[in-house]
Amino acid sequence: MTWTLRTDASGIQMRWSEAAAQAWREAGHWRDETLADVARAAVAEDPEHVLLIEGERRVTRAEAWDQALRLAGFFRDRGLEPGDVVSFQLPNWAETAAIALAARICGLIINPIPPIYRESELAYILADCGAKLIFVPGTFRKYDHRAAVEALRASLPALRDVVVVREDGALTWEQALAADPLDPAALPAVDPASVLIVMYTSGTTGRPKGVLHTHYSYGHRARAMGEAWGIGPADVVFMPSPVTHITGALWAFDMPWLFGNASVLIDVWAAEDGIDCIARNGCTVTGGATPFLQQMLDVAQDKPQALASLRLFFCGGTTVSPELIRRASSAFPDCLFFRCYGSTEMLTATLGIRDRAQARLGAETDGEIVEPVEMRIVDAVTDAPLPDGEEGEILARGPGLFVGYLHPSDNEGAFLDDGFFRMGDLGRIVEERYIVITGRKKDIIIRSGENISPKEVEDLLSEHPAVAEVAIVAMPSATTGEKGCAFIIARAGQVIDLAEIKRFLDGAGLARQKFPEHVVLVDELPRVPSGKVKKDVLRARAKEIEAAAQ
Repeated sequence: MTWTLRTDASGIQMRWSEAAAQAWREAGHWRDETLADVARAAVAEDPEHVLLIEGERRVTRAEAWDQALRLAGFFRDRGLEPGDVVSFQLPNWAETAAIALAARICGLIINPIPPIYRESELAYILADCGAKLIFVPGTFRKYDHRAAVEALRASLPALRDVVVVREDGALTWEQALAADPLDPAALPAVDPASVLIVMYTSGTTGRPKGVLHTHYSYGHRARAMGEAWGIGPADVVFMPSPVTHITGALWAFDMPWLFGNASVLIDVWAAEDGIDCIARNGCTVTGGATPFLQQMLDVAQDKPQALASLRLFFCGGTTVSPELIRRASSAFPDCLFFRCYGSTEMLTATLGIRDRAQARLGAETDGEIVEPVEMRIVDAVTDAPLPDGEEGEILARGPGLFVGYLHPSDNEGAFLDDGFFRMGDLGRIVEERYIVITGRKKDIIIRSGENISPKEVEDLLSEHPAVAEVAIVAMPSATTGEKGCAFIIARAGQVIDLAEIKRFLDGAGLARQKFPEHVVLVDELPRVPSGKVKKDVLRARAKEIEAAAQ
């Protein structure tokens, strides 16, 4: 397959292989439709079916469709054209789903921005993608988003409009919905090969990069996930992950239309509120990064019926220890807990497990590699393929892979000539088709010339009764080059120090050169919106600690 750069209606250049596109269309992995086509058919079939739940509010298909058509009319009236970018920096509110659907109706590109981002990140992203319009809250969690974006207007010549949601502003949500709706019988044709979304990487290792997905690639992985896990109209999905992150976006914007489930949104995460939300709505499916599961288990352990309705909990987005999955499975045996693996660039690269017979693999691996996804383990230096069981760099390819970064120069070095993408992780393939993530390529600690994977040590330490969470990074060392520095959140009422860590790891049979040589007790770990620990921040702190000790 030959990969070239193709320009779509937006003027954006994307990576493209006509041979791959034809093969994926013929196999049914890529469908010549957009979510707007799916939604129109679903509304005709059952307009009163509940699509989204937010607090006491129930949003039906008919209501969401009507809002989307009105917003599409608003976009038309504001002069937006196919390929223009519409940003939104909103919490997990139902309005986001209407925005995402309206953009698809018009062939616009959606750009979700996490609400925790401030002026620096917001200015960079809006300028980088050339957003023409943005939706923001007024004040949310004591931060005035409306004032922040208005202060940036002079530096953002492409930004025409700011729409304020759930508060007053120069242009409000209510005014947007007052537009004459598009005629549902005469909606514009949208090429599913065009760019649907530009979502920025978390920037844990450098400048955030705009990840591009088409209607084809994004829709394929949404369907693959729902089909693998048997999602259907009887399911109620609790989604705590931000809708401005890829996981939250899939479950809030796409899955309810594709599979008929209702998705429950919560705008401010607290474990107690999440558990109450699951119980109140009879949620059957949920998922999220490690902190969500860790905190829910801590709270729910004294409420054995709190999660009784759950049948499936998928966990990913950051390091997930086997012990955490085992603990969850033991506490709630009627729910299937498992790890899965993916990234903004390669959505749900694995699909976890699908039944209780695979429960062991749900804890010990990061999920099953299911066709048409292809994964390859290669030598991190030479790119030579490695046999199953050996650790190396993870490459992935398939119809759900993104079509490149917004700036083509960012693609350099990220892809092999045959279309495989460097996931940035290290791992190994076990039991023929399961992947085990052993660490980030950039997180490796090189101690006296030996490579040490922090994840291996983190997984062991997570089994210590005094450890709530742990993240290990490289710290400079005058004698060994680098050494391990463990940042630990201790459990309430528990004490742990370096001597106890060494005793515990020695008892576990770990090679002593892998032991952390410095420990820092913290109340929290720095994270990106998806829950992933910002190890670049921890590495910088470790460097400062070592420098101060000299």
